[in-house]
Amino acid sequence: MNPLFAPLSIGSLDLPNRLVMSPMTREHSPGGVPGDDVAAYYRRRAEGGTGLLITEGVAIDHPTAVDSPAVPRMTGDAALAAWRRVVTGVHAAGGRIIPQLWHVGPLWGAMGDVDPNLKPMRPSGVWGRVGRTVYPTDYIERAAAPTAPMTERDIADVIEAYVRSARNAVDVGFDGIAIHAGHGYLLDSFLWEPTNHRTDGWGGDPTRRLAFPVEVVRAIRREIGPRLPIFYRFSQHKQQDYGARIAESPRELERILVPLRDAGVDVFDASARRFDQPAFDGSALTLAGWAKKVTGAASMAVGSVGLSTSLRETGTPEPVSLDGLFRRLDEEEFDLVAVGRLHLADPALAQCIRAGRPLPAFRRDLHETRLH
Repeated sequence: MNPLFAPLSIGSLDLPNRLVMSPMTREHSPGGVPGDDVAAYYRRRAEGGTGLLITEGVAIDHPTAVDSPAVPRMTGDAALAAWRRVVTGVHAAGGRIIPQLWHVGPLWGAMGDVDPNLKPMRPSGVWGRVGRTVYPTDYIERAAAPTAPMTERDIADVIEAYVRSARNAVDVGFDGIAIHAGHGYLLDSFLWEPTNHRTDGWGGDPTRRLAFPVEVVRAIRREIGPRLPIFYRFSQHKQQDYGARIAESPRELERILVPLRDAGVDVFDASARRFDQPAFDGSALTLAGWAKKVTGAASMAVGSVGLSTSLRETGTPEPVSLDGLFRRLDEEEFDLVAVGRLHLADPALAQCIRAGRPLPAFRRDLHETRLH
């Protein structure tokens, strides 16, 4: 049997296969409210046989969570009623769905104009080290201006916002919670030394830099109970610098991930530009592979699955063989695989793979402009 189609249970979540739709920002929810087109978009992937859908990043209940009015929110009567319709449609199609809770943190303002009277949430008031990035120079120059660091009240408010949004998600029927804690966004910015210069209990050394993400996970776990799964996206790379790293060795990665596991994470979503690249020198093991090895928890691989190039590389990606992916799944290097762009090209991607048909071609118009 193809290992991609083996069932898997994680807490209360029973999955028919290991294929996951990866979170992808779509910006098709005016006023933060997903419409019928968004509900149909997710339902089509459930009908297509994908084991689990993880929604696009969803703004938590905080004023500077997300800087686009078309990104959906997990707060407010209209948005929650809309999400209930999304979940109902996915469940009716036999699918499972969890939302990815999101706070952009230091990257506030990257997606559009923002209220200058609102304070960005930055651990130390800095944007981070500029490296290899696709952000335009004019945005970087604006973002480089220091702001006030987060206060103890700010930190408490954000933790409470995560908890409220997790509760809202559970109440509308989602099957678990995903937390976006990678790519330089808020939780990740506490881990990354160039954005966290604090010397209090929330920074100063790697252990204290981990305190805020751990407390967010712990607070959500207390709120939703022991059975619903928590997925946690982490990354080495940042939007500010694709070459950034939070761990230089498996031991350093272990020191980060084990406390998060103990706080309540069930699945580590290891975001990489390419899922199959070795994470550290001296081993062929991937980032998802190391996450599973050092924690004993389940892990999920993501990054250019089935494509020749990552999103930020030049040229048009071409389909490539999935044989290496199947081998890694069969060897239990990781447990789940999240696929983004190919799910945009073909909502029935699971059926396509199961039948052994050629993978769909990447379509930039579907990726950048519209729902399908």
